[in-house]
Amino acid sequence: MDSVMAAGGIDGGAPGWVNGLMETLGAPGAGIAIALENLFPPIPSEVILPMAGFAASTGTMNLLAALVWTTVGSVAGALALYGVGALLGRDRTVAIAAKLPLVKVSDIERTEAWFLRHGPKAVFFGRMIPVFRSLISVPAGVERMRLPMFLTLTTLGSAIWNTVFVLAGYLLGENWEDVAGYVSAYSKLVLGAAALAVVAFLLVRLLRPGAGTRRASGAPRA
Repeated sequence: MDSVMAAGGIDGGAPGWVNGLMETLGAPGAGIAIALENLFPPIPSEVILPMAGFAASTGTMNLLAALVWTTVGSVAGALALYGVGALLGRDRTVAIAAKLPLVKVSDIERTEAWFLRHGPKAVFFGRMIPVFRSLISVPAGVERMRLPMFLTLTTLGSAIWNTVFVLAGYLLGENWEDVAGYVSAYSKLVLGAAALAVVAFLLVRLLRPGAGTRRASGAPRA
């Protein structure tokens, strides 16, 4: 396997340890890399997934196994972050927010209300948005979204994302690294929009300051 992967340039745009995992473990190694990508978003799934697809195109990895294991890895990483959110809990989240500059407890409450209304859609579609595909698991855990629903939506959304990129790498062959260039533009667009939203929030908060209020402990949740 090593000689085929090296000859095809499979490690061209990937961290060395990712290449090592896939060379040693095959499809399960790709799954482990994707699980870690969920926990540490700077590790790019847009590199790992098409690389797994290219490995499948050379015959060094089974295509179906690559799709299954990368999806298993996505779900495992998301579940770990869900657990972090569940351990953090709502009360700790509110307490932390109350200590942050320019952030009101009411901001957290509005976010909470939004998630309670749109959480399933956020978890499903969030799996297809860079960075947010990892972070969305935390509020799902904080709000204790029903675990079967969380796992189902995460599996479906991750399977779509992973399949697109694994198949792209499979079809592009030695040009699999081209995928990263297209996704980089998409990622920059998403992150740019997020940065603008943060700037807009800060401007509104600075121009219209006000004291946030804590909900009474006995009050019902929205």
